[in-house]
Amino acid sequence: MQTVELRHASRLVNHGPTVLVGSAHGGRRNLMAAAWSMPVEFTPPRIVVVIDKSTFTRGLVTASGQFVLSVPGRHQADLVYTLGSESGEAADKFARYGLAADAGPVLGLPLLQGCGAHLECRLIEEPHAQAAYDCFFGEVVSAQADERIFGNGHWLVPTADNADLHTLHHLGAGLFGVASEAVQARMLT
Repeated sequence: MQTVELRHASRLVNHGPTVLVGSAHGGRRNLMAAAWSMPVEFTPPRIVVVIDKSTFTRGLVTASGQFVLSVPGRHQADLVYTLGSESGEAADKFARYGLAADAGPVLGLPLLQGCGAHLECRLIEEPHAQAAYDCFFGEVVSAQADERIFGNGHWLVPTADNADLHTLHHLGAGLFGVASEAVQARMLT
């Protein structure tokens, strides 16, 4: 993983990938899948993610005031589907599925190994948005990306050596699309 300049952090999620929301508080930790996240501000970088009221993750995020968004790749599709389909309240998903995580560099949040990117975030309290729309805003305080898939502030798609890291896009019922082709646009004259 390489550090991503915060001015480029929004690019890690601006193409709408499925993300894993990681959280930890009081000796508990969890990962859940989320299909709805996006950047909302460049400087400082801020993002929003939808975390349903019924999730264990929501309680951890609310209690700790922080969360991490990890961007999984195609090789993790089964894991993403599983993490999004089960609650972590009864059992630690990391232990149950033998998941390895590194501690985030700023907040120490669990960064799932094998993901293409991570954004550690401090929660920005927006009580109305949280209660009415399940929207959680965060200020990105650190960002990292695998150099095989992201470099110089841009996604590197496609290359033969990064196919497993191409991002997932939730289509419903366990079906994902994969970002595997880039199209270079040109200005019309």
